[in-house]
Amino acid sequence: MSDRHRFGFKRALDLIRVDFSFDHPRPRPIRTTVAFVVALVGSVVADMILVAIGTAAYPATRGYAHFRFAAYGKLTVVGVVIACVAWPIVTSISSAPRWLFFRLAILVTLFLWLPDLWIWLKGQPTDAVLVLVVMHVAIALVTYNALVRIARVEGAS
Repeated sequence: MSDRHRFGFKRALDLIRVDFSFDHPRPRPIRTTVAFVVALVGSVVADMILVAIGTAAYPATRGYAHFRFAAYGKLTVVGVVIACVAWPIVTSISSAPRWLFFRLAILVTLFLWLPDLWIWLKGQPTDAVLVLVVMHVAIALVTYNALVRIARVEGAS
């Protein structure tokens, strides 16, 4: 790799606050486990509430396939597990883990809106898809806050 490319790569890592020193403090495993449980339960409950509100506000969405617990429950569990694995990794590679994790949560949420956009473009009801979009935001908010607050890293930004 040329010096110019190496400098550009280093600058990009500095910009996103990744320093790979691996000597950063990490959250304690017990706190990460508690955060996982809180994030999982909180996200599933938030989903259930949003589905209830969505079907009450938009009665035509009752029975919508993506509003079945089996459908959104599995995907919520997968998302929360991935986030809970990612948090300790982010704390290992960044001296500003909350800063980086917040931006990653936004990027992942935007990425997860792509299937919502796809099903909407394929003709799924707008009201139902909007509820799915809000569900993604709720899961991100619950999971992010559970991890950075419960599985916090002392002295990290």
